[in-house]
Amino acid sequence: MSRHDGRRPDQLRPITLTRDYIRHAEGSVLVEFGDTKVICAASVEGKVPPFLRGQGQGWVTAEYGMLPRSTATRTPRETTRSGGRSQEIQRLVGRSLRAVVELAKLGERTFWVDCDVIQADGGTRTAAITGGFVAVADAFAKLVEAQILPSLPLREYVAATSVGVVAGTVVLDLDYLEDSSAEVDMNVVMTGAGEFVEIQGTAEQGPFGADRLQEMLALARTGIAQLVALQRRALEARGDRVFTR
Repeated sequence: MSRHDGRRPDQLRPITLTRDYIRHAEGSVLVEFGDTKVICAASVEGKVPPFLRGQGQGWVTAEYGMLPRSTATRTPRETTRSGGRSQEIQRLVGRSLRAVVELAKLGERTFWVDCDVIQADGGTRTAAITGGFVAVADAFAKLVEAQILPSLPLREYVAATSVGVVAGTVVLDLDYLEDSSAEVDMNVVMTGAGEFVEIQGTAEQGPFGADRLQEMLALARTGIAQLVALQRRALEARGDRVFTR
């Protein structure tokens, strides 16, 4: 099968991570999955939510939003509270990041990861998770360097990709055109060690069997391994800002 953009079924879009994208944030990344572009900025706050006060541990959470012209037609700006879709995505991003963070090492601090979609072409949530990890990892590293945190509070890397069935073929990293016509659409979050954090899958046009599920998960694993390799290269580098696969 030849996809509309010329990619193989098992091929990610071009992926770029641009670190230190926002001047004032403790950690920030512009993450690009093809034409999808998301700015992820990590900030630290010297307090925790009420349910964690006095417990000596921290928290990692996320906010997600789309700029009005990030889409083909204007999306109204969320000025007072996030809509249902944005709330669902920001909770997913927060859960995914917390899965690999040792919260007890943060002290009573909250790390906010703000994910702002400036251009959308499918996969905004997977881009937000993949870039959000790099942003918060950079924020942790700065606090370790400043001797505010004793050590890097990360257990593992975490990244996400989409898989689906388009025209009867299992494909990796769907763009909007593919996502809008997919027979099955799935988002997969995994750690660098290959463990699952979350799987969100929907049969859009008809049910699918266990064999097809395993085929999609195997393809997601391959894609996430490539994303983690890019994250690792970005975080282990010194001086360079832009990383592309």
